[in-house]
Amino acid sequence: MSAPDEEETKTHELLIDQESRETREHKLLEHSDLPDEADQHQRRRDKAAYLADKLAERERIEREAKEK
Repeated sequence: MSAPDEEETKTHELLIDQESRETREHKLLEHSDLPDEADQHQRRRDKAAYLADKLAERERIEREAKEK
């Protein structure tokens, strides 16, 4: 199993990645010409936002566990 600091780092890197995906999909959504394409970018943006929220929660829990 990974050390606690490694887990925190991995979680943080995943969080940054999801936030980046959310931003990218938002930009693509703004420039979508076709409704189907816009829907796809909307779904991807929503999924990235959901995962970013879950990773932020995980990061908070890991930080709290480390403080105990």
